[in-house]
Amino acid sequence: KNRWFLVELIPVGQINAPVLEGKHIWAAIKQSIISNFGDTGWGSVGLSLTVKYYSPTTNICIIRVARDHHKIAWGSITLLSSIEGTRYIPHVIHVSGTIKHAQLAAIAHNREIVARYRAQTKTPAAYQDSFETYLESSSVEIAALHD
Repeated sequence: KNRWFLVELIPVGQINAPVLEGKHIWAAIKQSIISNFGDTGWGSVGLSLTVKYYSPTTNICIIRVARDHHKIAWGSITLLSSIEGTRYIPHVIHVSGTIKHAQLAAIAHNREIVARYRAQTKTPAAYQDSFETYLESSSVEIAALHD
């Protein structure tokens, strides 16, 4: 049994933050667990911790961890301060027991972020733009995730 975290990584003070990959996020969470919960914390979470999805466009990721020790992972995600030398504020948007609900929350959150981007650029929602292409491709990519 697993818990699925939907996390938004908000860059601090950087307009163009460097592009991250899932392995960078995994390594940062590992380091956070070790520094905050020690080897015992890492031993309980390490085997099940997986970054299943990361979108550099919206800075959201889906993380899987075993249900028994998900609070350790949650705490270490919350206590994260930097990834690959860049400061980030992690925002846990959703925690669920199934990948399906994490996928639905991720797709809904992507739509909210794109709506914010469009509002900033004053682009109408019906306008066919690169955001629409991104929404379609990310929805397919997120829906294709498996446990």
